[in-house]
Amino acid sequence: MTVPIVFIDIAGPDDSSLKAFYSSVFDWNADSSGKFSVPVDSPIHGAIRRDPAEKRLYLGVPDITQSLSLVEQYGGSVEAPRFEVPGVVVLGLFKDPAGNRMGLVELEGNKPRIP
Repeated sequence: MTVPIVFIDIAGPDDSSLKAFYSSVFDWNADSSGKFSVPVDSPIHGAIRRDPAEKRLYLGVPDITQSLSLVEQYGGSVEAPRFEVPGVVVLGLFKDPAGNRMGLVELEGNKPRIP
């Protein structure tokens, strides 16, 4: 049996600022206990690769440049501006205010944009 991803946990020293960040940038609205629900692509695609250890969530957005501008406006930082992997996908990388590393995938309709 393939084991599903069933929960996302995003942590940092100031949960209030993280709630405000994800609400303002991605419209994820956490309740007072921090719980939230978001739509997901199913199945979720993934990769295991040889590199230094890390994990990263990739969020689908219609405009990476605009989303990265909001990331900075609300206290996050850009690790890599919008870039294209020809024949594969359009990406951008950022850190949230707590330093959690995340990625963006540019969507065209409801599918990843492939340059």
